[in-house]
Amino acid sequence: MPGTFKDKRGVAHTKKGLRRIGFKHCFYEDDLYTTHFGGKESTQMEQLFFGSIDSNGLRGVEYFSRFSHPSVDGDAFHNLILYMSTQKLRTPKGLDWLAHKTGSKDDRDALLTSMLKFRTLYGAIWTECVWLIADATNSETKFIVSDHPVTVYNRRCGPRSQWCREFNDPDIWLEATHTIFPLSLERVLILANLSWVRNPYKSEVSLRPNPNPLRNTIFKFTDIQTLRNLSEQEVREINFIIKSRAYKYIGAANEEWLYPERHTSKSQWYTFGSGYLLMPDPRSIHLGGEILWGNADGTGGAMDEYGRNPWDKDYGREGKTHEEAASLYRFQGEFARLFGPYRRGRTFNFMHLDDERDTDDFHQYHLGLEKKYRTRRGM
Repeated sequence: MPGTFKDKRGVAHTKKGLRRIGFKHCFYEDDLYTTHFGGKESTQMEQLFFGSIDSNGLRGVEYFSRFSHPSVDGDAFHNLILYMSTQKLRTPKGLDWLAHKTGSKDDRDALLTSMLKFRTLYGAIWTECVWLIADATNSETKFIVSDHPVTVYNRRCGPRSQWCREFNDPDIWLEATHTIFPLSLERVLILANLSWVRNPYKSEVSLRPNPNPLRNTIFKFTDIQTLRNLSEQEVREINFIIKSRAYKYIGAANEEWLYPERHTSKSQWYTFGSGYLLMPDPRSIHLGGEILWGNADGTGGAMDEYGRNPWDKDYGREGKTHEEAASLYRFQGEFARLFGPYRRGRTFNFMHLDDERDTDDFHQYHLGLEKKYRTRRGM
């Protein structure tokens, strides 16, 4: 909302809703990270701490904006994750949310200290997500950005829901929450919880397996899905989500892109892309995912696909119940029926990319899975 201001006579005027300004002046707020000690102000947090995160994060963003298989760059991955996690907390919206959670609304220094403490809050969950890098090259409309650039979307949590009021966002450890982060005008990173991709038939606001965010985990570059080409309507719907979750400001390289609501609406929130706008292609998803390793000193370890270790009571639980297998097979069939034989995201398996198009036999096999497992489980 543009807001209002008063002139010298005390007359209220509406501010302009559209401004044409350079990047250095976008989403700018004075003294947002200024700390106080002994009556003195310090801007070292911005200059020293964020300076390093921003410069390294830029390299991570640039790497993934050009990413293609079989490239692997662990430093770029770590830099991007830290940058995104910090960025989600350091915006005015993120700081207001953190102040509410930590009870530090009236103590700015304590709030900034909490921000530093929890700067890796989102890293483990995002690492275990299915990564999809989608492309808007074929769309005249490109991606917009907002003053809360790490955007989350849960189809059950519309803009007017309790999950989205004021500074709140649906938590990323809720099953159906997707994270959206534009990497450039034409490329966007979309993250989805693996458990949701394997079973999108349960409650969207239930907790994903092992929702604890403060822990270590492992990332597989080969599982990144690429080569998803978005239609113009899909780009507009993503922009609509970004705009709906902004705190106050959005920005675009073209004025028309600022108004995605001309092409979609909040009433369609649940049904974007048949409810699967941000979903990676489940035909490239496999069951299992346990990782074993050995160290030079003779020790070793193991971790399942949800970041649990062998001593955790739920270690590998999903593979024992077969519930995820049935739901994944059904979803693969539904996805094939909805979107046809061409993949909407391809991973790197056995030293080559997944086929762009399923063979007729394989496509028919996927179509049969939906009927088979819906009937078997009474769904």
